[in-house]
Amino acid sequence: MSQWDVFELPSEARVQNTGGRGSLISRVQWLHPDGSTATWESRLARKRGVIEVVRNGIVERIMARPAVAVRLRRCNDLSGVSFFLGGLLFTVGALLAQYEAAPVLTIDWTFLIGGFWFSTGAYAALVQELNSPRRIGDDGTLVAPAWRWWAYEPYRPGWVAAFALFCGTLAFAVSLVDAFLTGLSAGQANRLIWAPQMVGCVLFLVSGHIAIAEVCHGRLRWMPSSLGWWIVLVNQIGSWLFMVSGLAAFVRPVTGEVISVGLINWGTAWGAACFSAAGVAQLFERPAVAHAVVHDPGAGVPSQAEPGKGVA
Repeated sequence: MSQWDVFELPSEARVQNTGGRGSLISRVQWLHPDGSTATWESRLARKRGVIEVVRNGIVERIMARPAVAVRLRRCNDLSGVSFFLGGLLFTVGALLAQYEAAPVLTIDWTFLIGGFWFSTGAYAALVQELNSPRRIGDDGTLVAPAWRWWAYEPYRPGWVAAFALFCGTLAFAVSLVDAFLTGLSAGQANRLIWAPQMVGCVLFLVSGHIAIAEVCHGRLRWMPSSLGWWIVLVNQIGSWLFMVSGLAAFVRPVTGEVISVGLINWGTAWGAACFSAAGVAQLFERPAVAHAVVHDPGAGVPSQAEPGKGVA
């Protein structure tokens, strides 16, 4: 696997450096004959639909074609709204359980519907990655492949993070459905409810770890000016809180009681609130629709009338 597998560079490009973690390349920088330097970052291209170019010390942008930008925005908005709703319902369900403010069946349905929105948000994020820009077109805009609902791309950090997250939501779904079962022994509850919940927690943490590596192009670093950095960091905090909640939900075989009801409910409530907040923030991390471009085919990147602004 090479940088050519994550983004198709112009034929005259000369690679300067790459970034990422292991085989998961999240950043490629290349030099053009005119002296300009272009940088592809996987999350920036997927979420904002842009590649940054430095020409004569001025930062310019290559933007996605309008149709591509619209598709990316729709996926992004669906994902953000879904995570907001899923997190909100999980928070409500956990608070209802903590204060015994609703019947158990009502609480279980609240969690199940919230789990549906979590899965929807994760799948929308996966589809957004599958249809992210992969090359610069002849018109100087970013071009995406033909629309896809599924593809296997384990060499792309965005795909790995989204796929692990989606699988985690499905594991949670198994746990949420099994929670409707009654009369379970401690062993049955741990096997049918607790075990898939823990699988989901681990997959959430794996997804968050890869997402952080994608944004930071390697190890975690301080990037407070990056909205994407805050989103993945808050999500990872939420994943750790879910893990605490999951561990506390283990049913002791001797007593038939969970380790801590309070940790279960408050860990779930605060963890879900993190995902809900990150879902709202995600709505502001979206591509703009391009309008115009002046392209010099020999340079490999567009020349812009308004440096620093988006181009089409």
